[in-house]
Amino acid sequence: MENQKKILVIGSLNMDLVTQVEQTPRVGETVAGRGLIYNPGGKGANQAVAMGKLGADVTMVGMVGDDVSGEELKQNLAVMNVHDKVGLAADAPTGMALIMVNDNADNSIVVIEGANGNLKPEIVQKSWFDDMDILVMQLEVPMETVSKCMTLAHESGLFTVLNPAPAKALSKELLNNLDLLVVNETEFETLSGTEFKDPQDLAHGYELLGVKSIVLTLGDKGAWYFDGDQLLHVPAYKVKAVDTTAAGDSFIGGLMTKISKGSSMKEALEFATEVAAFTVTRLGAQKSLPTLEALLERRKL
Repeated sequence: MENQKKILVIGSLNMDLVTQVEQTPRVGETVAGRGLIYNPGGKGANQAVAMGKLGADVTMVGMVGDDVSGEELKQNLAVMNVHDKVGLAADAPTGMALIMVNDNADNSIVVIEGANGNLKPEIVQKSWFDDMDILVMQLEVPMETVSKCMTLAHESGLFTVLNPAPAKALSKELLNNLDLLVVNETEFETLSGTEFKDPQDLAHGYELLGVKSIVLTLGDKGAWYFDGDQLLHVPAYKVKAVDTTAAGDSFIGGLMTKISKGSSMKEALEFATEVAAFTVTRLGAQKSLPTLEALLERRKL
């Protein structure tokens, strides 16, 4: 598409091992798992693939092991319309996530870092940001790498986006280099020390964090946006959730795809909410992410 901005995603790639359980086991309890599915995952790859499937111009940088899972993850990027700049770690296996999904569609996840930890700041190259317009990152790679990439991207004039998941303390320098922070309720409270109950809480947290703009996702209560001036709310779609894995990643995929195509923030939020609603009605991470065609088909129902 003409004038479509180029998105660079730097982050994690994992192989997800997914099983379904009636209920999540308590400490010391053994439960039966129904099936075992190997799915491409990792927050970075999930977000890149979400964008690729929706027609964005997206490139992925990360690390996988020199093993079967790593090879499968790289092949998957190509199939999903993502430009692959993923490196191989000789001394670490591909990252992995062990996921249990219970009958309430809630999940429990154990992430094993693997090769994602090899994406160290010393291997970051300024050339990664050449000819790119937008940088999207998460926190499943070393924090020093996130900080360095955000600094270089900011200096290179890119629009910088961070999804701080899993939530960790962020430096003032990192926050100052951000154009957009995308958080859920838990991440918002962890980072700002503010519990969200109404829009005033969002404004208060925004001031404390000192970012340029913020998107707060609230699951079935929709999403909010605030930039110090404009305050927006978009309601959630009513759907029956089957698996909430990658719901947040699909939201970011939809949001950034629309932003890269010049849409307004309200349009981008509405589209992102629709994408996330579609995603939770299907099992798995990247397999549940919709294509543009699938979304259009669903609108006809």
